Amino acid sequence: MSTPSPAQNAVHVSAVICTRNRPDKIGQAVASVLANVYPNFELTVIDQSTTDATEVAIRDLLDTDPRLHYVHSDEPGLSRAYNNGIGRTTGEIIAFTDDDCVVPTDWISTIAAAFESEPDGDLLYGQVVPLHLDAESGLTPSLPITAPTRLSRKDGFRVFGMGANFAARRRLFTRVGEFDVILGGGGPLKSSQDYDLAYRTYRAGSVILLRPEVTLRHDGRREAEDWPALLTAYGIGDGAFYAKHVRCRDPYALWLLTRRLVDAFARVIVRAVRRRRLGGGQYARGMLVGIRDSFKFGVDRQTRLYREKSKGDR
Repeated sequence: MSTPSPAQNAVHVSAVICTRNRPDKIGQAVASVLANVYPNFELTVIDQSTTDATEVAIRDLLDTDPRLHYVHSDEPGLSRAYNNGIGRTTGEIIAFTDDDCVVPTDWISTIAAAFESEPDGDLLYGQVVPLHLDAESGLTPSLPITAPTRLSRKDGFRVFGMGANFAARRRLFTRVGEFDVILGGGGPLKSSQDYDLAYRTYRAGSVILLRPEVTLRHDGRREAEDWPALLTAYGIGDGAFYAKHVRCRDPYALWLLTRRLVDAFARVIVRAVRRRRLGGGQYARGMLVGIRDSFKFGVDRQTRLYREKSKGDR
């Protein structure tokens, strides 16, 4: 009798990188994922670029590594790209990272091990740290996690997440649906598709895992002049995410929204007093815009997804 290979015993993992017009970064991201030591995975690149430069940048890897797959899509929007990645893959676990991230060789292994240790975990977020740990690393979006944590109806919940480093069991999307295409980068409501998925996961009674050992580095430094627009987009997405669930007559979402607004405007006051350079009131004002713009779309209260507004919608 032959002994099963490690690949046969390992859960199949589908890694996904969504990208748009970053041919200078995508090669590094793809190569880092392909360097992983996990024995049973594939990598799919969902490319929404407006030129063929991204495909050209990874052509040598496509020609030499059968684990790498490439899909070009003309439909813009990060949530659409995520949904495309879900639909184009077959792994029991789907691991997502960004085109400006570099993952360690055990990234997939630590994701698979975390899910194996927590059989009821359906969604996982890992740490995101700046690629360059210099004095101005605060200019790079990051996500610190200090200890393993469970978020659920039993364990408690907080709004948390970042699209640069997360994974999910495929069964989660069967249970709660896919990403809301109105939310997210490139969508009408700018961002917060990750928060929205996490909240729908919590609402469905599933467990979210926060795992510090699942760590990657983010090569996504923003200059100081870029942050006002970025914070505005974050605020719009957050306001729209909360508002959608409030419109579903969800009292907990209303409480979360109220707390977030109070916190956001308190920070505006503190920053004004301290005369801090970054932050200003862009995020807080963006939240108000997001709440307002939520009403440009209808809401399906059963799926908790936005939809194009029809006559009679409120």
